[in-house]
Amino acid sequence: MDFRQLPDEERKLYLRLSQAYRLRFAPVGIADIRLQILQIADLEEFLGGKDPFADVTTFPFWVKLWDAAVILAYLLRQLPKEPGQTLLELGAGLAVPGLAAQAAGFKVTLSDYEQIILDFQRVSATASGLPATRSVMLDWLNPPELGRFSVLAGAEILFREEFFQPLLTVFRRYLAPDGQIFLAHDAMRRSLPKFLALAEKDYRITVNEQKIKRDGEDITIIVNRLIPRGVANV
Repeated sequence: MDFRQLPDEERKLYLRLSQAYRLRFAPVGIADIRLQILQIADLEEFLGGKDPFADVTTFPFWVKLWDAAVILAYLLRQLPKEPGQTLLELGAGLAVPGLAAQAAGFKVTLSDYEQIILDFQRVSATASGLPATRSVMLDWLNPPELGRFSVLAGAEILFREEFFQPLLTVFRRYLAPDGQIFLAHDAMRRSLPKFLALAEKDYRITVNEQKIKRDGEDITIIVNRLIPRGVANV
């Protein structure tokens, strides 16, 4: 993707981002969907050896395209679609799941906690031919009014236990009465069982494991589907 092909506003945004970061567009295929995802060009240089599992309070999770996000994108693409269905991606980061869902027919809102992340999302959405995708700032501790969504989704968002209760509040605030939630995480994420133990009071939770290979190593991605208790199976 050549940034000069972007519309004026997104091209200006790209140029502004390029003053702070070396950038590249990474083509990402989700079955028949083709996305152009704006990324920092040299991630290893940018991260400086930071380990996401060593100190979750300082690791910039949004800069990396996680395996869990790709698995979640495939799942969202395959969901049955009804006219007018909406989806909110929580902690969207590079937003591959949300953009795949938009391409598959959902009306999607991407969310994260910093403007710089929303800027990357906006350029990626336009470069992928999905300019109607909305990006909003969402502080889980002070969630704004966004309405209700058919689906809530998030990949690698359970990394700080102090945000577990706020996230459950976000679920209650934004999920439609007959909606469903999809979460995808690396099985190494030790905080996942702790969160699910809290969530199971209000949600029926199913588990699906997806095994992939990355650099010759076996990786397990856990996908959880949460349905509010008292709601019939959807």
